[in-house]
Amino acid sequence: MMGCVCMKLKRFRYKDSKVLASQTYSKPFSYEDPEVLASQTYFTINEVEFLHELFKKLSSSIVDDGLISKEEFQLGLFGNSKKQSLFADRMFQMFDTKQDGVIDFGEFVRFLSVFHPKAPQAEKVACAFQLYDLWHTGFIKHEEVKEMILALLKESDLILPDEIIESIIIKTFEEADSKRDGKIDMEEWKELVAKNPSLLRNMTIPYLKDITTMFPSFVLKPDVEDSSNF
Repeated sequence: MMGCVCMKLKRFRYKDSKVLASQTYSKPFSYEDPEVLASQTYFTINEVEFLHELFKKLSSSIVDDGLISKEEFQLGLFGNSKKQSLFADRMFQMFDTKQDGVIDFGEFVRFLSVFHPKAPQAEKVACAFQLYDLWHTGFIKHEEVKEMILALLKESDLILPDEIIESIIIKTFEEADSKRDGKIDMEEWKELVAKNPSLLRNMTIPYLKDITTMFPSFVLKPDVEDSSNF
């Protein structure tokens, strides 16, 4: 029941995308060594260098300081740096692994790597679990799921009666909470995903497999079109 937090990839409509795709990257690399990043992720060196161009676009969209601020992150997601979004907040927190309020290039590449088609399912499972663990307790609780659903519905200008939302959550916990303790731990989450592989369908961005020719967008957008899944 994870359809409420789908992440759809949109192509970034840069006018110079074709130019970027044909560039040779002879400029000094001002961030982490691309060879190191390639060895730690599922991207090739060329793909890391290409991601650097995308990163520069985002990190200079408001202040050209080589870091992606929360406002720049929201601008990349929604085209609006002031938009309030629980989804954007959670994604920013997950990119910002150092928890210093900004995203550097290494964090940007390493987190995107989880969405690479070559990334193992175990990484995607853990990432999806983390997205719902709003309170960082190591568990997914009823209140967290409801908060996420309500936020996504609001952001999409959709309304569902509270009793329907509650029934969705109750059904989910009946299936997932095998220990009957009112929360879903990682073990239970893995079992739920094993029975419902479609829960991870949005944890893979196909364009990342061929980024140097497709030039994907950074836009990851929440979707609530399938309210049967949370």
